[in-house]
Amino acid sequence: MNITISQMQGRVPVAVIHLDGKLDSNSFQRLIDEAKKAFDGGERDLVLDMAKLTYISSAGIVSLHTVAKLMRGEAMPDPERGWNAIRSAERERAAGTQEHVKLCNVPPEVQSVLDVVGFSAFFEMHPSLEAAVASF
Repeated sequence: MNITISQMQGRVPVAVIHLDGKLDSNSFQRLIDEAKKAFDGGERDLVLDMAKLTYISSAGIVSLHTVAKLMRGEAMPDPERGWNAIRSAERERAAGTQEHVKLCNVPPEVQSVLDVVGFSAFFEMHPSLEAAVASF
């Protein structure tokens, strides 16, 4: 997985994390680490650009949930706790859409996984990076 970060300016500054490859057990921690660096650097709004994401596993789902908690300023779940982290994500879906993390350019194969786990209601999804940035 290649991860790059850029900055865009909408009504507020927005960090953009571009994902390229598979978001799975080999790469999920890198996404969390990059989001944490952005948060520690003062970023509070984040777009995950999934235009080049080819696959997402349960570990990838855990990383999306962790990034959402991080950007809300909450304690991150322990990804090593496996199913407990997944159950935590399931409980939070009912809390509504994320205000500080939005997704864009979600490929159909990734969209279907997000639909199955209920994250289509957890994250705003936009058809373009520009639309996602403008939504903040």
